[in-house]
Amino acid sequence: MRHLPRKRFGQHFLHDPYVLSRIVSAIAPRPGDVVVEIGPGEGALTRPLLETLSHLTAIEIDRDLAAWLSGEFPAEKLSVIVADALEFDFGTLPVNLRVVGNLPYNVSTPLLFHLEKFASRVQDMHFMLQLEVVDRMAAAHSTPEYGRLSVMLQRRFRVERLFRVPAGAFRPPPKVESAVVRLTPRPAAEIPALDEKVFATVVTRAFGARRKTLRNALSSLIDAGGLTSLGVDPGLRPENVSPACYIKIAIEIARRGALPLDP
Repeated sequence: MRHLPRKRFGQHFLHDPYVLSRIVSAIAPRPGDVVVEIGPGEGALTRPLLETLSHLTAIEIDRDLAAWLSGEFPAEKLSVIVADALEFDFGTLPVNLRVVGNLPYNVSTPLLFHLEKFASRVQDMHFMLQLEVVDRMAAAHSTPEYGRLSVMLQRRFRVERLFRVPAGAFRPPPKVESAVVRLTPRPAAEIPALDEKVFATVVTRAFGARRKTLRNALSSLIDAGGLTSLGVDPGLRPENVSPACYIKIAIEIARRGALPLDP
């Protein structure tokens, strides 16, 4: 199929056989896997996945593409859901879910945050994303790429940048380089219990004032003495603080209670 890419959906269709082969090898699908593909488009990844999988669920926002996919593959092999992945309830799908896709770059960050809510139901996720976004996802603290996205995702996932993909692998070519990334949920034992709203507020406020010291960026939530008692230097800038430290800060703020939080 040669579908006219629609800008409003951020469509860039992957067509390079070598890149597709590398993605499938990274995913390493097995016949009984429960897999959902976000944005299957023209089916470039769908087809090789179905060579191994017993069944695949696809979420496609473009009704024309969804109709074509439904006609191209038998219903017992491919279930096509016409929906916006940003609004889709992945909790309606079976547990131990494997999520794959060439994500629209214009909604990649909010989509990642949406998927993070379902981490406990997921086995792993493999995505094609803008290289800059993948670098931020995988960044270590005290590096230029480290930020809110790094902290929020690394708390729940192990993030691995697998390989880069040139713009020429797509139709039409995007103006940026891309990369494939793997996210594997951390075991429950590695994830301290905390108030999700408090944690999100702490991280958002910190990186909303990343040029300030932690003392100043979080002054409305916790004082310098409180940070010091946790073993966190209040003179550090937000990008110099590890995800583990942000978790400790959020737990302490929640313990104290009665502090104003962003809606």
